[in-house]
Amino acid sequence: SLIKAFVADKTFLITIGDRSVTGLIARDQMVGPWQVPVADVAVTLAGYQTYQGEAFAIGEKAPLALIDAPASGRMAIGESITNIVASLINDISDLKLSANWMAPAGHPGEDAALFDTVKAVGMELCPALGISIPVGKDSMSMKTVWEDAGDKKAVTSPISLVVTAFAATSDARKTLTPQLRTDLGDTKLILIDLGAGKNRMGGSALAQVYGAVGNQAPDVDDAARLKNFFGAIQSLNADGKLLAYHDRSDGGLFSTLVEMAFAGHCGLNINLDGLAGDVASTLYNEELGAVIQVRASEADAIAARLKQVLPNCIHMIGDVTTSEAIVIKQAGKAIFEASRVDLHRAWSETTYQMQKMRDNPACAQQEYDRILDKTDAGLHAKLTFDPSD
Repeated sequence: SLIKAFVADKTFLITIGDRSVTGLIARDQMVGPWQVPVADVAVTLAGYQTYQGEAFAIGEKAPLALIDAPASGRMAIGESITNIVASLINDISDLKLSANWMAPAGHPGEDAALFDTVKAVGMELCPALGISIPVGKDSMSMKTVWEDAGDKKAVTSPISLVVTAFAATSDARKTLTPQLRTDLGDTKLILIDLGAGKNRMGGSALAQVYGAVGNQAPDVDDAARLKNFFGAIQSLNADGKLLAYHDRSDGGLFSTLVEMAFAGHCGLNINLDGLAGDVASTLYNEELGAVIQVRASEADAIAARLKQVLPNCIHMIGDVTTSEAIVIKQAGKAIFEASRVDLHRAWSETTYQMQKMRDNPACAQQEYDRILDKTDAGLHAKLTFDPSD
C-alpha cells in the first residue's frame, strides 16, 4: 500500500512550488532534517514580530462514499480535525471549516446521497462538535460522457467532500510534527484509536491493493469522543508532554508508523498485543486516530490521563530505536521486519518515477539514492561565527 499514490511520497507535487513566499511560513510540508513530506498541518505567522499565526489542514475521504456517503462526509471532517490538532489551538470551537462539495447531480441515487451527507455534516456532526462551516463551494457536474467507436462511455465520480479547517494558533513554535525524536532518551509510542477497535476496512488502501472496495466504512461514531481527543491533545501539547504526533489516515497504522520513522531516520519496535482484530485489520484500517511519542518516564501517566477522556482507545504499542529496523511483533514473535531504508525507497518510488520523467533524470536519481545514505545528517546549522560575540 506504500506505493499507492494517495499514500506515497508526494515530493514531485510539492517541490514545483515555492514553500516560503512572504517569509511567514512556520510549517510547510517538509518535516525534519531530512525534509520528508509528512506534515499534518500548515502554519503561517501573523507577522514578523510574533509567534501567533494561522493553522490550516485538509480532510477528504471520497472513496468511502462508494460504501456510505454520510460516513465519507463525517470522516472528511474528522480527518481535518486530526490533522489540525497538531497545532496549538485554544478550543475546538475556534475552528472554521470550508466545505468543497462535488457530486454527479442527476445520476441515479446521487442526489439523495448528497442530501444525506450534507445533513449528516451540516446539521448533525458539526453542531455536535461546536464547529461552523461559514464558507464553501460546489461542483455538481462530476460526470463525463463520450462515445468511442460508437460505444457510449461514462465516468462518474462518487460524492466527494474536501474539508479545509482553519484556526488561529497562539504559538507556532508548539506545532507538533511526525518526526520521531531519538535525542531525548527513552520514549514510548501510544496509539489513540478513535475507532475503538472496530477496524472497519472499507475504502482502505489495503482493500484497493486487492481490487476491492469493502462493505463497511470507517465512521465518526461519537462526536464527543472526537471532541475529547482534540482537547486532550491540546492539553498535552500545551504542557510540553508530546514529542511527536501523526494522525492515522490513508494506509492505516502501518503508514503512520513508518512515515514517522522516515522523518526521524530511526527504527521501531512495535508490539500489537492488546489491539483487537487480526494483523491486517489492525495495521491497515483507516479509522480516525493518531500515534504520539512521549517520554518513557511519563508514558504511564499520559496514558492514564488519556484513558480518562478516551476509554477503550488508548494502547501502548512500542518504542523508538536508533537502529534501521522496523519490527512488528505479536504474541512474542516478529511478524514483520524490514529496514527503514527499504520501506522509504518503496514509499518514494512513485515520486522518483514522476520526477525522472519531468525533471533532469540524473538529479532525480541522485535525490532517490540519497535515501540509501544512512550517515546523512540532514539539514543542520554550521555557524561561521561565534554567536556570543
